[in-house]
Amino acid sequence: MALAGNWTVKGRPVVLNAANGSIVFRFHARDVNLIMSPPASGEPVRFTVKVDGRAPGASHGDDTDAQGDGRVSRQRTYQLVREQDRIADRTFEIQFADAGVEAFDFTFG
Repeated sequence: MALAGNWTVKGRPVVLNAANGSIVFRFHARDVNLIMSPPASGEPVRFTVKVDGRAPGASHGDDTDAQGDGRVSRQRTYQLVREQDRIADRTFEIQFADAGVEAFDFTFG
């Protein structure tokens, strides 16, 4: 897993201090979920998900559209990817357009 941007890492959660941060990692699963929370101000945080460098298309999760776009509006588990094709090793990336998001844990299905 790799973080890019200005993050505060103190265990759980990691907090994005400035806009345009991202998290990248390899996965081998049908579902990619992430527990996230907006900043204390309650302002939603926009994000975009990519799988192997492209929009997820039909493999988008319940909380993203086919272009991979979504918003963190409250603390909960967000389903970001639901693979429709065969399960294989893939690269996942989530890019946050806004600061303040708190990212806790990834889960896979």
